Amino acid sequence: MAAAALAKVIGALPGLTIELVESDEIGTVGVGEATIPQINLFNQLLEIDEAEFVSRTQATYKLGIEFRDWTRLGHRYIHPFGFYGVDMGGIEFHHHWLKGRSLGDDSELDDYSLAAVAARQGRFSHPRPDQPKSPLARIAYAFQFDAALYARFLRSRAEAGGVRRTEGRVVDAEQDGESGFVRALHLADDRRVEGDLFIDCSGFRALLIGQTLGVGFEDWSRWLPCDRALAVACESGEDRRPLTRSTARPAGWQWRIPLQHRTGNGYVYSSAHVSDDAAAATLLGSLDGAALGDPRALRFRAGHRREAWNRNVVALGLAGGFLEPLESTSIHLVQTGIARLLTLFPTLAFDPAEIARYNALTVQEYVDIRDFLVLHYKATERDDSEFWNYCRTLEPPPALAEKLAMFRSNGRVFREQHELFTETSWLSVMVGQGIAAGGYHPAADLLADDETLARLGHIRGVVEHTASLLPTQQQWIRQLGAGIPTAA
Repeated sequence: MAAAALAKVIGALPGLTIELVESDEIGTVGVGEATIPQINLFNQLLEIDEAEFVSRTQATYKLGIEFRDWTRLGHRYIHPFGFYGVDMGGIEFHHHWLKGRSLGDDSELDDYSLAAVAARQGRFSHPRPDQPKSPLARIAYAFQFDAALYARFLRSRAEAGGVRRTEGRVVDAEQDGESGFVRALHLADDRRVEGDLFIDCSGFRALLIGQTLGVGFEDWSRWLPCDRALAVACESGEDRRPLTRSTARPAGWQWRIPLQHRTGNGYVYSSAHVSDDAAAATLLGSLDGAALGDPRALRFRAGHRREAWNRNVVALGLAGGFLEPLESTSIHLVQTGIARLLTLFPTLAFDPAEIARYNALTVQEYVDIRDFLVLHYKATERDDSEFWNYCRTLEPPPALAEKLAMFRSNGRVFREQHELFTETSWLSVMVGQGIAAGGYHPAADLLADDETLARLGHIRGVVEHTASLLPTQQQWIRQLGAGIPTAA
């Protein structure tokens, strides 16, 4: 991702060369198969044709995440992309919904989201800004794809854009004796690769940012206790809806990501609450079809490097930190790291103020995503295991505690200025996981009770009808010419 983006945006700068050093001997984590709508911005930056992208990566579409058993066993809800209903009277739609609930309307919040309703029906469409009065006008979508195929796809684009790829395994880094800047990489075959700016994409090894420069790690395991994961692909099942699924388990949660050619699965869990063997048995016992290999094991700590940019090294991806893929943010964090680097791309002077700005923005993004992830664990009724008892009773970070208090008082949902997750996202999880609002905005009472209920019913009807007119996801992919041939 970094090589392709740099080549596209600044590759033509006089005197600039981009060299990608990677080794086929080293496997990738490969669990970043689900994304959020911002992936479209990155693909547009690279001028990627969507049909080619979907075909080359065996992608499917994604309209949200379905959460099963998080609130309590047997319960499910969808965190949809897009929005709920229609804002009325100058206030957010959900206040009218909350008023309707107080009047006896038992409709679910999901019923007012076109993304949620269409996803349940297995249907999909692009947004239609030419129909401003339709729920389709502002629908948002993302992708689920084979991460290894995506990497190959971007490698070909990077090399076509002038990036020089060097096959080799980095074993050591050479630093300047005075400044501490990294001057060169040493490869296993004794080759030496010099550079001015180094982007550390070495995964959990953090070869440059951690091992060489010694930048410390901020550990958040007290809030996010899961520290291991098992990942395995399996044969495709019948459920091919445009959704990522997250199912809560006794010691963590399991993901399910349906692609065109297979289904990706994994179990993220706390090693303090379940053994590796028991976790593997849980994962393998709940697949759509036969496993396509043995589960791959990962060990991690939730948190981030205290500085993502130190001297002349910028850490991206797992080298810079790790937040479990509960809300599909792994690839997004790479994307935003690249965007910040392009915005603050240095001269050889490496201005400390620009580096400090990069680091401050990066840390804040991690904090914002962390709080949203912790919400999923904190807001639960489950008391059937030690793991869930720990999560339910943990002390939340201060900003999350404030958000919960605001919603519990009068249904207020706020988004900080540059926060990734929108009001829709916060609302979906708080409502979906049983956080009760003690009231609603007083302006909702400007509508008569009967009018409120009538409007709610009308909006539900429009959303349901619009969803029913959309093609299925399979039909949409075939229309793109991006599906797997039947014979395959």
